[in-house]
Amino acid sequence: MSSSRIGSQEPRIRIEPKQDSADGVDASQLAECSGLVLDEWQNLVLSAWMGRNNNDKYASISCGLSVPRQNGKNAILEAREMYGIAVLGEKILHTAHRVDTARKSFKRIAGYFEGYSANPDLVELVVAVRRTNGQEAIELKNGGLLEFSSRVNGGARGSTYDAVVFDEAQELTEDQMQSIMSTMSAAPSGNRQLIYTGTPPSPVSPGTVFRDKRESTLAGQGKRSCWHEWSIEELGDISDRDRWYETNPGLGIRLDEDFTEEELTTLTAEGFARERLGWWGSGENSTLALSKEKWKQCYTKDPPEPNEKDKIAFGVKFAADGKGYAISAAVIPPGGKPFIECIDTGELTDGVNDIANFLIERKDRCAICVIDGKSNAASLERKLIDGGFPKRAYHISSPANVCSAAVLLKDSIEEGLLAHAGQAVLSDSAEYAQKRKIGKDGGWGFGDGKRPCCPIESASLAYWGVKTTKRNPARKMRCG
Repeated sequence: MSSSRIGSQEPRIRIEPKQDSADGVDASQLAECSGLVLDEWQNLVLSAWMGRNNNDKYASISCGLSVPRQNGKNAILEAREMYGIAVLGEKILHTAHRVDTARKSFKRIAGYFEGYSANPDLVELVVAVRRTNGQEAIELKNGGLLEFSSRVNGGARGSTYDAVVFDEAQELTEDQMQSIMSTMSAAPSGNRQLIYTGTPPSPVSPGTVFRDKRESTLAGQGKRSCWHEWSIEELGDISDRDRWYETNPGLGIRLDEDFTEEELTTLTAEGFARERLGWWGSGENSTLALSKEKWKQCYTKDPPEPNEKDKIAFGVKFAADGKGYAISAAVIPPGGKPFIECIDTGELTDGVNDIANFLIERKDRCAICVIDGKSNAASLERKLIDGGFPKRAYHISSPANVCSAAVLLKDSIEEGLLAHAGQAVLSDSAEYAQKRKIGKDGGWGFGDGKRPCCPIESASLAYWGVKTTKRNPARKMRCG
């Protein structure tokens, strides 16, 4: 592709520790001899990764690269891995979030070591190129080894490595990171390096490691960390073509304006900003569980009047510290949208007696009461049983229920399928609640942000209850 204009070859954010020497030029030359010619920006990043200190160790133990998709980051990884195993004799693990991504990366670099277009000098080094699914690897006579693995399928292969590559790092979770880190404790060369490449995480991504790594490096906490980032700082005018070129070093080389314009018309504004302009968002907004704008759009100035025919559910959330609580209600009025409101919040100065009494007084109306919070749920359950509360009318939630409730509430808010009256305590909780990771499969619930999350979490439990239970005391049975 030819173009009179190309994207910026300098990143907006460039953090590199001092280095006394570098193998970057040699690594770039080996790649070029193998048919892989790097752009200026790719050489810039590679040089930083390959820099060494006065102890002949990598100046950067941790290397981060955030650049929009399809700009050519994989070429840098190929050059780094090729030189690492062929010249340095390193043992490297290349991981990706998905199986197909890991396999595509293997196929590309394997072409430099075997086949008609391979580099003869590299071919001479080969002991084996393994193509078995899930066991892809390149093994060389000098001890160099490059293995590929999907993190979804377990990540580490059980060997020890000098370097680990985290491709699709935006999806990397803390659990995956910990399982892989153990493979580097006895690195054969004693010269370790971790490489993270990816794009800004989406709002629903379970990965937290990439964002944490970025924040710590930008804060100056990683003395032996480098970070390169092509991005916009503020959302602003995403249709500005100058900003496209500032954030995409491969634009005019392997990307073009026509397709970028198609992306602009297809993706949401935030999606385009994140995927094509490298926008991380603010530290707060990028981790908020709910959209403030969508929440406000669900406001109604005419909440439904209490009616015995309404199907009603309650949600009770106890704070993790066992001290605070919130009670919310969700109703489905005949012919209207489901409505949620926060009934009460406070501190547990008198145990759960007041909460139990409130619910028992309404036992004949309540379709279901969903309760969450290890510290006090069992105590409340005993009080309800003693007070004659129907066993089918309450439910002690599981982590899976909490995740389902959070997602159901979020989706309904996004689609405008429920209503609220704009209560300050509920709105503050909804608009500032963060995503709280639950389990290992990407599940999440509400976590405290600038305001306590108990009100919105209790509302989500009530809403999930009223939407999923088949029980409805307001519906009278008919005989005959």
